[in-house]
Amino acid sequence: MKKAIFRKNAISWKKVISCTVASLALATAFASGARALTLEEAKKQGYIRVATANEVPYGFMKEDGTAAGIGPEVAIAVLKTLGIAEINWTVTPFGTLIPGLKARRWDFVAAEQNISPERCKQVSFSEPNSSYGEGLLVKKGNPKKFTTYADVAKDPGLKVAVVSGANNIDFLRAVGVKDDQVVFIKANADALATVQSRADAYAATELTVFNLAKGREDVEQVSPFADPVVNGKPVRNYGGFSFRPEDKELRDAFNEALVAFRKTDAYRQILKTYGLSEESITAAQSVNVAELCAGK
Repeated sequence: MKKAIFRKNAISWKKVISCTVASLALATAFASGARALTLEEAKKQGYIRVATANEVPYGFMKEDGTAAGIGPEVAIAVLKTLGIAEINWTVTPFGTLIPGLKARRWDFVAAEQNISPERCKQVSFSEPNSSYGEGLLVKKGNPKKFTTYADVAKDPGLKVAVVSGANNIDFLRAVGVKDDQVVFIKANADALATVQSRADAYAATELTVFNLAKGREDVEQVSPFADPVVNGKPVRNYGGFSFRPEDKELRDAFNEALVAFRKTDAYRQILKTYGLSEESITAAQSVNVAELCAGK
């Protein structure tokens, strides 16, 4: 009897597993063949879903629940010119921005992600919206005397923190930092405690480090700091908005409005408010997305 019961239950579980696999396959097929979102459809539904990471000054939520930062504030202004005033914001860890976009949890990302060839294989970027260099956050006094990312590689006992999914890890690896020297954290908000406890430094963009160190007495931004040199040239990031490749019409409409908005004083004021220099604002418009996706 026990043997018969076991075989009956086994057959039932096989049916359950088969149904589950079939359901997952159907869901995957549906997602991959999902209809593209157009600007007109977004306007018709009356809102659009946008994600950002909780990273000052690139994108974050204020205490009153409003979105702020370089990416969100430019996105709000551009969408307004396109006739979309209502935005449903999602704040998510940086490493989940692209996976969530591909899974259609939001319609595009406003987090000033660096436009890189690797990311261009997964998403469709707008023209650059910002430009910025690299930086290191360290304990007050810079006890390890860091001046650049390559200094971490000189001593295998040193540890450097980096946000999961951020491209800073690529720059660290390029100058010789080993993976066992890297401490991954979820967001730059975790950097302060990490530098005080389990890492000698935190690698991020210059603006991220500047804002984390501002007004604090326990940490500081490494200065002077030399940007890492990769493939013979100093690294500079170019942040943009990312869309799903199939949403080409939406991305193109947004992109056209963004390029027009970049010519206004309102655009420059947003970027200056968050610490970007005239040089960085100009640099953001000195290259195009096609060149960046090609690694030029």
